Amino acid sequence: MLTFPALSGSKPPLMNYRTIINRALVLSVFVIAGYLLARSLYYGSFIGIILALVAIGAWALFLYQLNKLQDKKDEDMIEELPEGY
Repeated sequence: MLTFPALSGSKPPLMNYRTIINRALVLSVFVIAGYLLARSLYYGSFIGIILALVAIGAWALFLYQLNKLQDKKDEDMIEELPEGY
């Protein structure tokens, strides 16, 4: 028999502490890099602009590769499940 969490009165938490901390960390790094980019534009620093853009690009590439790695890990876990599961 299937039970639905909404009907049984208990709902799974949408976000746990680890997810909140991870998202806050990602947001804070992008905010800091954006602030550095804005300050370098304000002062007209060419090297500051380049370094801020490199930081934003490196962080975005890291998140992309991390997401791809986690998707591959999830696919491997699904393939390892027995047929009757």
